Amino acid sequence: MADDHPHAEWSGVMFDLMRDAGVKLFAHVPDAGNDRLIALAEEHNDTRTVLLTTEEEGVGICAGADLVGERAVLCMQSSGLGNCPNYLSLAKGARFPLLMMISMRGDYGEQNPWQYPMAGALEALLKSMGVLIFKVESPDDLEKATAAALSASGSGAQASAIVLSQKFLGAKGF
Repeated sequence: MADDHPHAEWSGVMFDLMRDAGVKLFAHVPDAGNDRLIALAEEHNDTRTVLLTTEEEGVGICAGADLVGERAVLCMQSSGLGNCPNYLSLAKGARFPLLMMISMRGDYGEQNPWQYPMAGALEALLKSMGVLIFKVESPDDLEKATAAALSASGSGAQASAIVLSQKFLGAKGF
């Protein structure tokens, strides 16, 4: 049976790339932008998901995974990044290869005025914390950006964020 979820195709591609690169732990705050990716991680025996109460605890969980030789990804919405600056200093100071997947709000087609402030701050915040940014604005960007972020946060030992724009995901009506 075909998966008719609107994010099924790209989520499957991203999940396979992450799993092939050794990502086993998917820490997340639920969001429509990551729901299919998380469902795929829940369906496979070789990956685990961790439901977070707040985004910043995902930074610590990913750090812990790195300390025991495992790979993890922190999946969140752009508005949740605002909860993380103090914890991102851990990744910067300790130089651990944090991998994040961030689904944007507050850009292309946004209707909720509360989403714009964090969207405007996202890039500067990530750069100030030494996080490399790999943007996905079209389907053609997905594999390249995901592979680049996986390489940078793998053997490159850099904190990296795959940022999925609303142009790619589609704008929400709320």
